[in-house]
Amino acid sequence: MTARRAPSLGDIEALAARALETIPGELKAHLGPLVIRVEEFPDEETEAAMELESPFDILGLYSGVALPHQSVSAPRTQLDMVFLYRRPILDYWCETGEDLAAVVRHVLIHEIGHHLGFSDEDMERIEEG
Repeated sequence: MTARRAPSLGDIEALAARALETIPGELKAHLGPLVIRVEEFPDEETEAAMELESPFDILGLYSGVALPHQSVSAPRTQLDMVFLYRRPILDYWCETGEDLAAVVRHVLIHEIGHHLGFSDEDMERIEEG
């Protein structure tokens, strides 16, 4: 019997990098210096700020100032970041049976949507569209 291992942080990073390559050029042109990080779970500060019941309640997070709210007159000290949370993503993947690459791509694009200034409601309308 062969043991199977869960996809690692590096595996999720590779899926995210491939997913980023599939984003249309007209959207990519607006991303700017966006950092994508894969972590096991959100940190305690994020859990508290988001009022999560469990760290499994969030698959990804955009941290930064959305493009429509950025201003040259207000210099920024932090980079825009998208966090993908490995363990919650894997939990969702196991529960749904969806393709892992598709799950990572969906979460990444959702968080990039926040970077571009879309609300959750905006993105739901776009997906239903």
